[in-house]
Amino acid sequence: MSAPDPVPPKAERLGDGTVAVRAGLPEPVKNEPPLPGPVFAAHFHLPGDVEGPYAYGRDTNPTWTLLERAIGELEAPGLNGADTVVFASGMAAVSAVLLSQARAGETVVLPDDGYQALPLVREQLEAYGVHVRTAPTGEDAQLSVLDGARLLWLETPSNPGLDVCDVRRLVDAAHAGGTLVAVDNTLATPLGQRPLELGADFSVASGTKGLTGHGDLLLGYVVCRNAELAAGIRRWRKVVGAIPGPMEAWLAHRSLSTIQLRAQRQWANALAVAEALADRGDVTGLRYPGLPSDPSHKTAARQMRGFGSVVSFTLADRAHAERFMAALRLVEDATSFGGVRSTAERRRRWGGDAVPEGFIRFSAGAEDTEDLVADVLRALDLAAAKS
Repeated sequence: MSAPDPVPPKAERLGDGTVAVRAGLPEPVKNEPPLPGPVFAAHFHLPGDVEGPYAYGRDTNPTWTLLERAIGELEAPGLNGADTVVFASGMAAVSAVLLSQARAGETVVLPDDGYQALPLVREQLEAYGVHVRTAPTGEDAQLSVLDGARLLWLETPSNPGLDVCDVRRLVDAAHAGGTLVAVDNTLATPLGQRPLELGADFSVASGTKGLTGHGDLLLGYVVCRNAELAAGIRRWRKVVGAIPGPMEAWLAHRSLSTIQLRAQRQWANALAVAEALADRGDVTGLRYPGLPSDPSHKTAARQMRGFGSVVSFTLADRAHAERFMAALRLVEDATSFGGVRSTAERRRRWGGDAVPEGFIRFSAGAEDTEDLVADVLRALDLAAAKS
C-alpha cells in the first residue's frame, strides 16, 4: 500500500512590509527596472481592430495599472474579484462613488461629523434629486436612518473628531436591506484597517495622506468588492475625466514601499503624544482610538490593525491654541495629515467642522518619538505661560 500524498502547505501569507515593498510590481525582465517609469501617453499605437488594454490616455494607462494592482494587494489581499480604480484626488474618488451609485429619488446616508467636503457633495446629490440623511459616526447612530437607503457612507475613524463605528454591524444591517456600503479609509490606511474584509462594498481614500505619506502629490482611489461595481466607478472616471497624472501615479507607487515603516513610527508617535496629553490639565476633549481610555477604543481594537497617526484635543480658546501652534518647532502648521513630517492646525479656522475654537487636529510624523513629545509639551508650557 503506497503512502498517502503529503498535504500541500497552506499558501504563505506575507507580512505587510514584504507586501508593501513588492506590491504591484510586474514580472522581472532582464535589464529592465523593477518599477518601470511613468508612461506619458495621450494615445497608444492602435492599428486594425480595437483590442488590447491601452488605447487612449483618459481610459487606461500602464502606470495606473501597476498602482491599482499594488493598492489592491494592500487593501484586499486574497479577496478574489476585488478591483481598484485610481483618481486625481481623494475628493474625485469620493464623488465617483456617491454620484455614480445614487439616482434621483434614492437615498444616501452620510455621517454628519465627517470630512468637511461632504456637505458640498450633499448639496450636489440633493441638486440631482437624491435624498440625503445624516447621523453621527459614534455609537453606530447611522443605523437609525438606514432604512431603504441605496448607499451608506461610513467614515471611521471620523475626521477630525476620531469617533469610530462598528463597520461589521453597520454592513450587516445595510446588506440585509439591500444597501451598499462605502467606507472612507483615509485616516486608517490599508495597514490600519481593511473595510472590504469587514464586509464593505467600497473602500475609498485620499492617497494624498498616509498612503503615500510625503505631502507631495494628490491622489485618490476606490477599491471595489467586485468587477461589476468597479465598472460603474471606472465609467464615472472616464466620463468626468478625473484621472491621475502618470507622474503622480508613479510617485504614489514608489512611496508605497515604505508605508509600513512610516505607519509604525507614526502610530507609535501618535500614541506617545496622546499619552503625554492625557496628563495635562490644560488639554480637554482628547481623542485617539489607540488610548485604552478612549470611548471608541474597544470598537477600534476589534476592527483596526493600527489606530492611525491623528490625535485631536482642545485648548481653552482660539488665542491659546494659536499660541501653542506658534510655539511648535518640529510640527508644521498645515491642513493635511498622514505625512512623515508632523503637522497640526487649529481646525476651526476653516469653518465647517462643528468643533470648538481651540480644537487641534494633530498628525504625528516620523520624527524621533522623544523629540516630538518634548516639542509638543514645550509648546503647551509656553502657550499656558502666556495666558
